[in-house]
Amino acid sequence: MLLDTASLYFRAYFGVPESVRAPDGTPVNAVRGLLDFITRLVQDHHPDDLVACMDADWRPHWRVELIPSYKAHRVAEEAPAGTPDPDAEEIPDTLSPQVPIIEDVLDALGIARVGVASYEADDVIGTYAARATGPVDIITGDRDLYQLVDDARGIRVLYPLKGVGTLQVTDEAWLREKYGVDGSGYVDLALLRGDPSDGLPGVPGIGEKTAAKLLDAFGDLAGIMAAVDDPRSRLTPSQRKRLDESRAYVAVAPKVVRVASDVPLPDVDLALPREPRDPAALEELAARWGLGGAVHRLLSVLPQ
Repeated sequence: MLLDTASLYFRAYFGVPESVRAPDGTPVNAVRGLLDFITRLVQDHHPDDLVACMDADWRPHWRVELIPSYKAHRVAEEAPAGTPDPDAEEIPDTLSPQVPIIEDVLDALGIARVGVASYEADDVIGTYAARATGPVDIITGDRDLYQLVDDARGIRVLYPLKGVGTLQVTDEAWLREKYGVDGSGYVDLALLRGDPSDGLPGVPGIGEKTAAKLLDAFGDLAGIMAAVDDPRSRLTPSQRKRLDESRAYVAVAPKVVRVASDVPLPDVDLALPREPRDPAALEELAARWGLGGAVHRLLSVLPQ
């Protein structure tokens, strides 16, 4: 089981009241919500291995070089001179201080936490999925990861609809019903359609339904672009013109949209722990941040 950790703690932050606080008054709603998410996932799905995949770089330079608008709208307003990271992601003020607490608690529990410099959590997930020798469940609220769905290899995306108690099981049949493509075709659909939430412009005038129809007619992105050069193809004049004008974008977008599958992953134990790695640290963290109930609930569902 691969967790898109930031996706989940953002959902926890907005789903659990900010009145959930530590004894010193610090909000810990995202921490408690994430721990309860993990408890429910372990209880319902019994994974052998569990990895909390992290964004070591939420907006990698190599993606921005190809498409400068990539996630540009999420960058915080220009930081004052002298601040260490003017390209920091804009995160709610009371969420960002909770992220180190999440990391400390996961580490004390012994749940694998993996982020790799210059890569997003999506890329870590993509690489673990590529290396997996058994079935994989990816827990994310990010549709980008639909591209990894592969029935033959048992890779599916579990998309939270209401917390993580109600999950949309995304397999190839669901993708074909919803979008007319399978996992491997989702990259082409996504880049043609564009994604404002990621700063991907897409091809003007080609929305989701048109993209699906084009992929059905011409097979894949390469087939669509070949049709642009074929005067006998059944593209409309408007489609041909817009695709032709978007060649520069179409040439680089696949590398931006497709998650990496070759991230240099660290050598860590991915097995779901049977007991905390550092019981004393976990006890101290639980007391300091008022997480005793959430920690106890998680410990109670670990394999014995």
